[in-house]
Amino acid sequence: MITIVIAEDQQMLLGAFGSLLNLEEDMEVVGKACNGEEAVALVRKLQPDVCIMDIEMPGKSGLEAAEELKGLCKVIILTTFARSGYFQRALKAGVSGYLLKDSPSEELASSIRRVMAGKRIYAPELMDDIYGEENPLTNREKAVLELVADGKNTQEIAEELSIKTGTVRNYISAILDKLEVKNRIEAITQSKEKGWFK
Repeated sequence: MITIVIAEDQQMLLGAFGSLLNLEEDMEVVGKACNGEEAVALVRKLQPDVCIMDIEMPGKSGLEAAEELKGLCKVIILTTFARSGYFQRALKAGVSGYLLKDSPSEELASSIRRVMAGKRIYAPELMDDIYGEENPLTNREKAVLELVADGKNTQEIAEELSIKTGTVRNYISAILDKLEVKNRIEAITQSKEKGWFK
């Protein structure tokens, strides 16, 4: 029997997840928590196989709780947020799964079984983010490059961002260095290929 603790701050969802999983013959929900602190306390007390955790909860977030639970049980994040920053942090916390709440309900039970079999399960839409490289440019450099891509010249960029033309040139030089390209066209092309433009 796979024992499960669920942490979810929305009572209706907490009840629904619990009922769904209890219908599975090989699963039993042994505890329910409304926030990260309760989840950590329940896992320490009940020692379940798996803790299913929302991220945004009052007090201690699901990510903070997951970091504390590392090594105590398998953690599956179940959230509405497909944010790569959250996903990166969840990976560092060693979570076994990261699923989105809009996934089909039968996917949850099969994911739990796969996690128990030693696999890691991550929502496919997040995998694209994680394997996309990190953009090395600062927010200001990104803004300058986007204006360059819009066909604006140095003077126009300076006016739009309320900075001097020399500062724009410095930004462009920094952009070319960081992206290791020879000119503005290559910088724009590379940024588009890597999906860095909004």
